[in-house]
Amino acid sequence: MKTIARIFAATTAIGLATTGAFAQTVTMKFGHVGNPGSLFEATVDNFAACVNDSMGDKVEVQTFGSSQLGKDKELLQKLKLGQVDFALPSSVMSSVDDKFGIFEMPYIISDRDHMRRVQAEMMDVFQGAANDNGYQIVGLAENGFRNITNNTRPINVPADLEGIKLRTPNGVWRLKMFQEYGANPTPMAFSDVFTALQTGVIDGQENPYAQIASAKFQEVQKYLSVTEHVYTPAYILMSKKKFDSLDADTQAGLTGCANKTQDFTYETAAELETSLLKVIVDAGVEVNTADKAAFIEASAPIYKQFADEVEGGQAMIDKVLGLGNSG
Repeated sequence: MKTIARIFAATTAIGLATTGAFAQTVTMKFGHVGNPGSLFEATVDNFAACVNDSMGDKVEVQTFGSSQLGKDKELLQKLKLGQVDFALPSSVMSSVDDKFGIFEMPYIISDRDHMRRVQAEMMDVFQGAANDNGYQIVGLAENGFRNITNNTRPINVPADLEGIKLRTPNGVWRLKMFQEYGANPTPMAFSDVFTALQTGVIDGQENPYAQIASAKFQEVQKYLSVTEHVYTPAYILMSKKKFDSLDADTQAGLTGCANKTQDFTYETAAELETSLLKVIVDAGVEVNTADKAAFIEASAPIYKQFADEVEGGQAMIDKVLGLGNSG
């Protein structure tokens, strides 16, 4: 009996040791394209800090900015391959599924409260689109309201974009929009933009102040035109396979931190809109406020294309615009 007891004790010890090994903290990599000082960096760091503080015994999130783990499209692929656990895509999501193209419609989102209403009423649409393509939206953040910089001339009305070679993200609807305005849009990874501007490969680009200033575009651009033509959310994204493999408590913890991070991001973004505009102006960039009414009028064909080409497109447009008029 003593021999049996010793064998049982040894087996139990091995079992406990094995259980302990499996209970070790899981390290998860979060890759993004934001530069130091960007809203993307602040967002990802805030999310990682929340997870590490509240779930540090189970999950540790490590952050990698400045496209260290890949550019947007590469990160989307690496999520599916399990080489990266989180990414923070924005405009590129319209190339994943046309439903995300609703946020590429000019002036369709009026402010962050409007975006929250859209999120509350329509998140199942976007989560479904993500799931259908192998992804899981853990939460929303933002890229922000986009404005145009260039080295050719101030942009007051769409006609001023005629012939300007303008970098855009890899999203079909942004490309169509600037083609409609008369520009020569050129899709390009964000990490390549500074050098392309510096060398004259492109004339300009369009981004929120947080991306413009953190990437130091003000050092290689003459004009900033405040158009606020598109508001782009950002998505705290995982592969659906990875998310589904996590236990319910871990899923809830990640989602909870993502919700807290959204609040932080919105507050930070609102502050940066003031402080970073000053940074850009102080660098000697000439600033003008564009004629938004002229841009809205010129945007009608883009809305029609979306309604005609995307299944349920008109209903989505009507729903989003309707939510902008409420509250």
